[in-house]
Amino acid sequence: MYNDKHLQQAVLDELSWEPSLNAAHIGVAAKDGVVTLTGHVAAYAEKHAAETAALRIKGVKAVAEEMTVDLSFETKRTDAEIAAAVIERLGWNVSIPQDSIKVKVESGWVTLSGDVAWQFQKEAAQHDVRYLYGVVGVSNMIHLKPRVNVNNLSDDITHALHRSIFFDSRTVNVTAKGGEVRLSGTVHTAQERQAAARAAWAAPGVTTVENDLAVVL
Repeated sequence: MYNDKHLQQAVLDELSWEPSLNAAHIGVAAKDGVVTLTGHVAAYAEKHAAETAALRIKGVKAVAEEMTVDLSFETKRTDAEIAAAVIERLGWNVSIPQDSIKVKVESGWVTLSGDVAWQFQKEAAQHDVRYLYGVVGVSNMIHLKPRVNVNNLSDDITHALHRSIFFDSRTVNVTAKGGEVRLSGTVHTAQERQAAARAAWAAPGVTTVENDLAVVL
């Protein structure tokens, strides 16, 4: 049912269907549930949208993203202009503590560093940068330094997963050591796998999530 040819075509169809990107120059290969995206797009935001779209497809276990960002003359910006735009954008985001993020830009590639207390703050910073003109890639090196008790972390995450209609308590296991969380077991789709990781990151005190959940069709 999920042979390589059908999976490849399903991803191509989904990329063409996604309104936030132009899929004309994106190539797709599929092998044993692993999809590889090649070619080029006009903006970093499109690159991210393509990866997200591919992961929505039933039967996709993982996505290898090998696309490049080919900026047009109109969308190119100097590194100084990009850095200034990033700093201003982060400064307007109420999710991100003021002056907590440091920014470095080299040939359009943005590196974010600094310390925040929550994973959603780290993700919010990357989300803001993703849609700026001139950006060709983002390295999110922001560290998490939570200030909470993590003694009951495993139980808290397990309860959160069990409240969700997406997860079977018999197939998803959570272990934690300090703020380091490991998810193991099985789920049915790549989206469920991502959702489990998001649920784990939502717990106060989490510093890393090792997602070892296997996608079983």
